[in-house]
Amino acid sequence: MIYLDHAAATPVSKKALRAMEPYFSEVFFNPSAAYLPAKKVAADYEAAKATVAQAIGAKQADLVITAGATEANNLAFTVAENAGGKVLYLATEHDSVRKVAEKFGGKEIRVSKSGVILIEDLKSKLSDEVVLISVSLANNELGTIQPLSEVASIIRAARVDRLSRGIKRPLYLHSDASQAMNLLDINVARLGVDLLTLNSAKVYGPKGVGALYVSHEVRLSPVTVGGGQEKGLRAGTENVPGVIGFATAIREAKAHVGGNRKKYAVLRNLLLRNLEGFELVNKKHSLDNFVVLCYNGIDAERLIFMLEEQGIYVSTGAACAASKGEKSHVLAAIGLSGSEINGSLRITLGETNDEEQILEAAKAINAAVANERARTHHG
Repeated sequence: MIYLDHAAATPVSKKALRAMEPYFSEVFFNPSAAYLPAKKVAADYEAAKATVAQAIGAKQADLVITAGATEANNLAFTVAENAGGKVLYLATEHDSVRKVAEKFGGKEIRVSKSGVILIEDLKSKLSDEVVLISVSLANNELGTIQPLSEVASIIRAARVDRLSRGIKRPLYLHSDASQAMNLLDINVARLGVDLLTLNSAKVYGPKGVGALYVSHEVRLSPVTVGGGQEKGLRAGTENVPGVIGFATAIREAKAHVGGNRKKYAVLRNLLLRNLEGFELVNKKHSLDNFVVLCYNGIDAERLIFMLEEQGIYVSTGAACAASKGEKSHVLAAIGLSGSEINGSLRITLGETNDEEQILEAAKAINAAVANERARTHHG
């Protein structure tokens, strides 16, 4: 198997799996119970949470553990409910941001042809009614890295301006950093964010676990109510094994950021040197493990099935959109035509890949494309 879809899911690392194991069967206690073994589990859970927080330069008390990035994004947007205002979001955001933003009548901020936020468009839409701006740190389909600290400085200036005019409405910056943790050194103070979404499933941790960093002045409302866990913001018995695995995986990711970048840049360049007849979609400002190819006039869905028959797994974009047969709103936002979107493949490299696999995959992709070109040409 040659797996080239690490943006959709990553295998749980051996270290994370080992760390989780005891919490399924031996130390299985409910952290809220009053007896000593349960209190020990509660302490382990809090320590793991602190590890996740430290990885982004935050404190354990700043984190709310969720069942993944989608829930974290939904929880982040409750700030707009509480502050009673409008929201802005990047046109290329993941659906879990787009759909919740639409509930608040959110307005899109446009992006350039390379997928980077158009700062002037943000400034023109940043009215006094806006309370939340959501800009992902790295895009899930293109790998585009956004200039978050620049966005944060615009927000800081807008806050100062509002106060000088006696406007009390708050203004916050949220970022979904799900895709970025393996390749970028993330620090909430440096980024200037008030809310930050993390996802265990993208950093070789277990699926179904995520976290939302919440800065002190932000007031959220629970999406799930019940037992008052996570400071009342996220009811439900704590997912102890999940958080233990998440902490182990995120610590590993943090330690290997530099090495990962170098490794993926080498593999990416090797792949691009050995592929033929494509247009590279994500030429700049992109994570090193993302390669988005466009074969205009070819049906990428067919390529995916042809490659799958050879045990090579790639995708056309976000897994959740692909499964519904929807066109990529991300590729449309950067100005690709219908036939260019149809002909686009997303390859995302990861821990499971080596040079030999990359060469084999390049050969198979070239052959599949040649087959399709011949078939459509004769047709």
